[in-house]
Order: sequence, then C-alpha cells, then structure tokens
Amino acid sequence: MCGIVAVIHADTSSDSAAADLHDALYLLQHRGQDACGIATCGSGGRIYQCKGNGLATKVFNDGERIAELPGFMGVGHLRYPTMGSASGSEAQPLFVNSPYGICISPQADNGNLLNSIPLKSFLDQEAHRHINTDSDSEILLNIFANELNESGKARVNAEDCFKSLEKTYKKCEGSWACTAMIAGLGLMGFRDPYGIRPIVIGSRKVEGGTDYMIASESVALEFFGCRPEHIRDVLPGEAVIIVKGSEPQFRQVQPAASYTPDIFEYLYFARPDSIIDGISVENARFKMGEKLAATIKTELGPERLAQVDVVIPIPETSNTSARAVAKHLEKELASGFVKNRYIFRTFLMSSQRLRRSGVRRKLNAMSAEFKDKTVLLVDDSIVRGNTSLEICLMAREAGAKSIIFASASPPVRHSHIYGSVPLFRMKALVASCKDENRIDLAISDELIAYSKTPAEVATAIGADMVIYQTLPDLVAACAELSPRGRDCYFESGVFSGCYVTGVPDGYFEHLEWVRGGNKRSKVPKTAGHTVNGTTVDEDLSQAGARVELEKAHSVVTPTSQDISLHNFND
Repeated sequence: MCGIVAVIHADTSSDSAAADLHDALYLLQHRGQDACGIATCGSGGRIYQCKGNGLATKVFNDGERIAELPGFMGVGHLRYPTMGSASGSEAQPLFVNSPYGICISPQADNGNLLNSIPLKSFLDQEAHRHINTDSDSEILLNIFANELNESGKARVNAEDCFKSLEKTYKKCEGSWACTAMIAGLGLMGFRDPYGIRPIVIGSRKVEGGTDYMIASESVALEFFGCRPEHIRDVLPGEAVIIVKGSEPQFRQVQPAASYTPDIFEYLYFARPDSIIDGISVENARFKMGEKLAATIKTELGPERLAQVDVVIPIPETSNTSARAVAKHLEKELASGFVKNRYIFRTFLMSSQRLRRSGVRRKLNAMSAEFKDKTVLLVDDSIVRGNTSLEICLMAREAGAKSIIFASASPPVRHSHIYGSVPLFRMKALVASCKDENRIDLAISDELIAYSKTPAEVATAIGADMVIYQTLPDLVAACAELSPRGRDCYFESGVFSGCYVTGVPDGYFEHLEWVRGGNKRSKVPKTAGHTVNGTTVDEDLSQAGARVELEKAHSVVTPTSQDISLHNFND
C-alpha cells in the first residue's frame, strides 16, 4: 500500500521542496514502514536523493538530512514491500539517468504489474535495459523511460511525456498510482485504468504563483496548505503533468476500464481524516459500524445481545466502527486497550512470531474494562488471526467472562493480487467460477478464514463467537457516500476472489515465489541508507531487528535469469 508524494514550487530558486516532502512522509507513514526516500531536483537539473530502510525519522535522521536535498521540486516514497524484497537496494524513489534523468515514486510495488514477467523479458531482450531488483516499480520506470527515449529529442516536453505514458499503459497490466520527476522539466502523476490505487493533486497559492502537491491521501495536501476545493482525485487512466512555472495539464492517457478503488483503503489502510475518491474514510468506517451493528443484532438475538456489557475497539482503525456499533446497540463504549504508538504496525511485520509478540508491545489491556464482563471486541478485519489471537488472550487474562469478536470486514479468503495483503502463499490454483475474473485459491493457513467457518475461526483465536460484516454491507457502506452514486463498484477480490483486472495464467505461481516462496540470508551489515549515492550504515540494533522483518521476502523467482555471462559463443 506504499505512500507517494511529489511537490513542485512556483519559485524555481526555492530549495525547500524537501521540507514539504518530509512533512508529508510523516503524515503518510502508516502506508509503509519498511523503507522511505526523497529525491529532489535543484539548479541545473541535478538530482539529490536520500533513501534507505526504516522509518522517516531514522532515514532522515530526525530531519537533519533534509538540508542535503536542495531543490524546488521532488518526489518522496514510503515502501511496504509485497513484490520484490525488503532490501535497502529497493528503497525508493528509483532513478534512471537515461533518458533525461527520471525519478519515479510509485504505488506499483504494492499495486502490482500482472504482466511483469513478459515486461522484464522485453526490457532485457529488446530494450536492453538492465533490471537490478525484483521490484515491479523498476520495471514500470524502465518501460516509461524506454518509451520516452523513443522521442529521440535532446529535450522533451509535456506532450512527449503524455505520448510515452500512453504507450506505457498499452504495455502494462495491473494497478498503480505514481508520481514521477523529470530533471529540469517538472512532475507527473498517473493512475491505473481501474483506479485501484489512490492519488490526489492539490494546489496552494503563494507569493509569486502556485505550488502543487500530488500524494496518496488528501491529508498530506491539507497539511501542505491546499484548500479542499483545490484538491481533486487523479481519475482512472488519467495523467497530470506539471511543467515548472506552468499550470497542471491533465490527459486521459488510456480510457478508464472501470472506477473501482480498493475497498481496503476505506477499511484499514487510509487515515480516517483522508478523503479518497470523494468518500470520507471516517464516515465510511462509521457506516461500516452501523451495518455491522445490524448484523450483530441478527446473529446474537435479543437474549444474548442483552448479555453484552461493553463494546471495545481494537485501536486504532476500528475506533470509528466500534463507536457506531456501540451507538446503534445502545451499549457502553470503552477504551479497553491502551496503545503504545512507538512500534511498527503489526500488519507490516513479516514473520508471524514478530507480529504476535508485537501485539503485546503495542497494546495493553486494562483489567477494569474486562473483569467479569461479556465484551464485544470490534476490529477492522481478521486476516491471519495472529493479532486477534493475542488480543483475545489478553482480554481473557484481564478477566473477560466472554468474548464476542466482530469484524468490520467479511472473511479474508483470497490473495490480494494488487499487493495490499502480503505473503499469501499459494499452494494450488483452481478456477472454479464462470466469471473469468474469479480465481479460487487453495492457500496456506496464513489466511485464517480460508478454510474455516466463523465458529472455527472463533475457536482458533480464542473467542466465544466471531461475527463478520457481509460483503454487500461493506460495499454499501462506501457506495452510499460516493459522489459516483450508490451503484458504484470497488475492488474487493480479497473477499470475493473476483479481481477487476482479471488474472493472467501463471501469475499466482509467480507470486508464490516472489512473495516469500524462498528464504534468503540477510546480515545486519547490509542494512543502510543512501545519501547522494553513498551508503551509510544503520544503527546495528535497528539493522538486527530488520533481519527478522525481511526473512519472509524472497528475491528469487522462477523467472530469474543469469545475465552474468555475455557473448558466450561469439
């Protein structure tokens, strides 16, 4: 679900773009905690960059390194890897010096390219461009760079970039939302034809002109100083180019295939104070809670519902839904768990052992809210079940008499091919639906609901009962707030197995390898970050912690090719 941001100042003599990017990365840190980076463009078109593994505060040394990134425009990135590896070499933004010096900050690492295998072959065999990582972002960057190079010009303009994007879209399949920077020219932002990944653009008036920002979520733009009326979504298949000193130019580079934002954005990923595709995330979560409350009433019945003493949210993404549940069930709402904010989101941890121990460090149960009570716990989702298991154990230890666990989402039973839900290892692939876009997967027990009924899930996580939101209710909670109307659609393949893009043959086998089919050896000395091309060692304790975080990610795929030998028979 990576976070992206780009800034361009009206004053081309400005050297403070990096400061705005740095602020935005902190606001979007929830979208990726594995790695981050900033690249800026200064006078004469020179690119400056600082990137590496870790949180923004670590990579940028609490902001001290921002002074090393002069320039009036730049791009920033927060990475959570679901394709490729977690190594520092894949920290972004990515840069190619030919042609023209291009930096890209994409949500294409977790919005995945479905045809990455043939694209990589094309780049190797025909375009003669070396791909050094297993990141889809590098493939996308080089496809665009190759198309732009075909212009044959010493300098390109916005029209050349639009035409190159049109050709790029014809080659690439999948989901992405990207910001990019071309040295000396300006910024670009573009979105996949399905609108799966979010991207917004906004402006602020300053002395002498207008500054612009492009980002994953509106909250970053609001902090930048963009008024709500000056913020808009980049539409599916649309691109925007901002040439320095000029106003944005918008173009539909490919007709929209659909308008289907990922529903997980509203459920979990986005901040509650963001607005995505015209829908307030906070209001959507409240609607989810209202509809979940109706399901809880039906599932429990009057007698058992009367036994519920208190509604307790699992901080923080479920807070709003739990508030709605408590209101509509006319039950007390209590903050039974106190959250320690200074720890990784457990969802973003790679190993199950780390996630389970991370829950204990992240949350503390207050006995006064649990002792001798029937508690209704509300969470945004139950994915692997590790967090839910630990939460139920903590509730029992705090004295809970009975635990009813309610999920604001339906059962998660399918891999998220666009990268939002990581490390779902596929053991077999079975097409079992007349709809060509639906794929049923036999997968590992990482997805607790895949082969279990709600009652079996309850037993597995230590609850007395599990209640799920229905998919129609989840969709309706968002659709009822959409300016596109109640009949709008969302990408919800993680629940239904139906994917809006369709799935090419062999793609799931490819994911099996890339998303953790093999272990790889990592040692602390490899951890570091890059400042203007120089690798700087991380603190060894941080690096040691990252060893565990990286073990589940593979850098080996079944399509890997040894290119170390050239002209063997020439």
